[in-house]
Amino acid sequence: MNIVFMGTPDFAVPTLKKLYESGHRVSAVFTQPDKPKGRGYKLTPPPVKVLAQEYGTPVYQPQSLKKNGEEYIDIIRKLSPDCIVVAAYGKILPKAVLDIPKYGCVNVHGSLLPKYRGAGPIQWAVLNDEAETGITTMLMGEGLDTGDMLMKRATSIGENETAAELFDRLADMGAQLLTETLDGLENGTVAPEKQDESLATYAPMLTKELCPIDFNKPVRKIHKQICGLSDWPCAVTTLEGKRLKVYRSEIASDKPCGKPVGTVVDSNDFSVACSDGVIRFTQVQAEGSKRMNTADFLRGRHLENGTVLG
Repeated sequence: MNIVFMGTPDFAVPTLKKLYESGHRVSAVFTQPDKPKGRGYKLTPPPVKVLAQEYGTPVYQPQSLKKNGEEYIDIIRKLSPDCIVVAAYGKILPKAVLDIPKYGCVNVHGSLLPKYRGAGPIQWAVLNDEAETGITTMLMGEGLDTGDMLMKRATSIGENETAAELFDRLADMGAQLLTETLDGLENGTVAPEKQDESLATYAPMLTKELCPIDFNKPVRKIHKQICGLSDWPCAVTTLEGKRLKVYRSEIASDKPCGKPVGTVVDSNDFSVACSDGVIRFTQVQAEGSKRMNTADFLRGRHLENGTVLG
């Protein structure tokens, strides 16, 4: 197929790479504009742009395809793609773009639709303690992740798996499922399926308001908060008046320990009392320090039983 690819972050990279390796002709890549990053606010290209340039593919970076995007829409028309493949592009496609390709615009979405439409499906699946999630390939419509589904693939979520780890797994799964979907569209073995609106849920973009840990909550909810917010925006508490980020955790006990919530009950492994159990921090980052495993953190810092967090 002649493909125009649209994507931006790391999640989209495996899909684009798989397209190159599968023998499809990627005639152009659309991605978001370079953005300033780091302390020096240096303009940094999106990961998709970096990969496209390695393969010598023309790259376009419009601010929008809906507003004043006629120039870029004309470029797509002239490219005459059989299919537009979209993976975490982060921009809305107008009807004028959706109508161009023969096989439509195929999106790779990180959930089992119609659950978790929106910008944060992977993280919310972990935050909500789902047993499984997956990838859905779908034909894009004008609504937000409302188009007809093409193929699905499910995977279980690990007990201590973070959203960042799941993100990487689903990115690879999405790449494989996308190539299978394109094959199915070409040979007519994939039939679009309407989404059941009664089952639809929404996964909004994450905000830092989700970060503070409330030790009055159940231990499992706190554990999934830590897993779901890792690596960004990250669950946080305070230790001796300073912010402490928590990237990884385990449930040490699902029975009340009799200590006040937020109290360190085992300073040897950073276990903390919650309302109905004990949470163990396994990877943390103190303010002004680097991210490290708890064992390394405790070697350089004296922590006493009875210390209160938060």
